Amino acid sequence: MTILPISSTNQKTDLLALSLPQLQQWLVERGEAAFRAKQLYQWLYKRLVTDFAAMHTLPPTLRQQLAAEATIGPMIVRSEQHSKDDRTRKILLELVDGKLIESVLMLYPALGESSARATVCVSSQAGCAFGCTFCATGQMGFARHLSAGEIVAQVLHFARELQAASWRAAGLPGSDPIDHITNIVLMGMGEPLHNYDNVLQALRILNSPDGFNLGARHMTVSTVGLVPAIRKLSQEHLQVNLAISLHAPTDALRSQTMPVNRKYPISELIAACQDYIAVTGRLTRTSLAICSPRSNSLRMSTASPSMPLRQATIRPVPMPYEHSVPFYVSMA
Repeated sequence: MTILPISSTNQKTDLLALSLPQLQQWLVERGEAAFRAKQLYQWLYKRLVTDFAAMHTLPPTLRQQLAAEATIGPMIVRSEQHSKDDRTRKILLELVDGKLIESVLMLYPALGESSARATVCVSSQAGCAFGCTFCATGQMGFARHLSAGEIVAQVLHFARELQAASWRAAGLPGSDPIDHITNIVLMGMGEPLHNYDNVLQALRILNSPDGFNLGARHMTVSTVGLVPAIRKLSQEHLQVNLAISLHAPTDALRSQTMPVNRKYPISELIAACQDYIAVTGRLTRTSLAICSPRSNSLRMSTASPSMPLRQATIRPVPMPYEHSVPFYVSMA
């Protein structure tokens, strides 16, 4: 499938939606040498520049043409909230068509043998089509898929923030500052595997050694359990992590809050995850939203090795990771 960059009303091309080969083609079609694409990629993803006029290694005529025909992630930050300890920063972004999405930066100090981390929680859609009852985005309904460039732009926004002012954990003398993004999780608004092509395009752009160069194993794709897409992802030869939004240990309970379970029940989901593990050698993660004493009891039951679900998911490799997902108030 051909992935087209979303354009603004004046038909400018969003360069963040283009892979390096696509950017080379775009430049050649305009009479420029293909090698200029790598130079441009360096400005976009290494130096994180947003002004074409500042790209001084490019010829003035090319800089002028870029300003006339291209954009760099055209979004407007409508609001930004920081937690009291500044370890969490949430932004509300307005897209070119007025749609609103959220993105979150989560900062973790080095603890023990773990190094400091800066993780961006990325949105993949405006709204969501899957209607999970515990999810604010699911109650909005589906508006549209995000382009690859709109996904990439969320990561670069926070990368520029850290580049401009590195973060150091308050109250931890001697802690190392962090000035770059170390991880991304596609756990924001939308179902990433519903927007499969644009999500994969964005991951490959961010993974490109000529660009942002974020390791695939530092990327996590979350899904409500779209079985065909999980199987397709296993064939991509991209070593990303897969997280399953499980939220219940039985079909009866899961179908109450996650309508997708009626189409892809837990047994089919488990089989797809086992195949994913077998093909990729990567562990899957399961997540549970803890929103009431009832769901707390569900968490305890899924953590028990005596449950059929847990028994099924431990084969053919050790137990997958499980984590609980806290709620926060949406700004969208």
